[in-house]
Amino acid sequence: MKKSDVKALASMPLQSPTFPRGPYKFFNREYLVINYKTDPALIRAYLPEPLEPAGDTVAVQWLDLPDGEGLGAYSAAAQVIPCTFKGEQCNFISQMYVDNSAPLAGGREIWGYPMKFGKAVLKVNADTLTGTLHYATQPIATGTMVYKHDAFRKDYSAEQKQLTRTQITLKLIPDIDGKPAIAQLVAINFEDVIVHGAWTGKARLELIPSVNCPLADLPIREIVGGHHMVTDMTLPYGRVVHDYLA
Repeated sequence: MKKSDVKALASMPLQSPTFPRGPYKFFNREYLVINYKTDPALIRAYLPEPLEPAGDTVAVQWLDLPDGEGLGAYSAAAQVIPCTFKGEQCNFISQMYVDNSAPLAGGREIWGYPMKFGKAVLKVNADTLTGTLHYATQPIATGTMVYKHDAFRKDYSAEQKQLTRTQITLKLIPDIDGKPAIAQLVAINFEDVIVHGAWTGKARLELIPSVNCPLADLPIREIVGGHHMVTDMTLPYGRVVHDYLA
């Protein structure tokens, strides 16, 4: 294999790359987002400088992704902390759990999404939209929301704004000697966002403490509400907005 062939590979292993080159288009990507109030001091502790907190509300979200070009079908759960970066409203992706190796590897290696392997499920049970997360076979989180109680709403401008808001990740990759090779804040903005439907309503959330899946370390003080969305979108490559090694 020539040098040019090596440089042309999208990812390892060379015989069967884990993920292809992007950007990556998603169809019928479904969200359950439950917003809740927590301890502001803990939010500050979880946000890497120079990000600044934007209140006392965070979110746990479930995603069902049945059709991701180059990545396949998978489910995910994440904890998201609203913040600001140089005055811009952003969302810091604090934790994320997925059940498919292609997006797990690509998410970490390209964008710095903080992905670990966990089993997230988002589905409708009778009259309830339900999200569950298991990690190391143990139940970690359960979220429930009323199902499409405001089904006649057609103005999705708020959802469009929410889905295109800048996401920030902390990308950490060690060098061969264990010292940091990459330590960056990375910004990502979804493109070509189409909202097929969006609903809001009452929601509940339960978090169970876990040493390796610590969603509960940002404890629930008050549930703000739930958000259910179905979208198409494109995940492009990101950009470095802060380099800790510079």
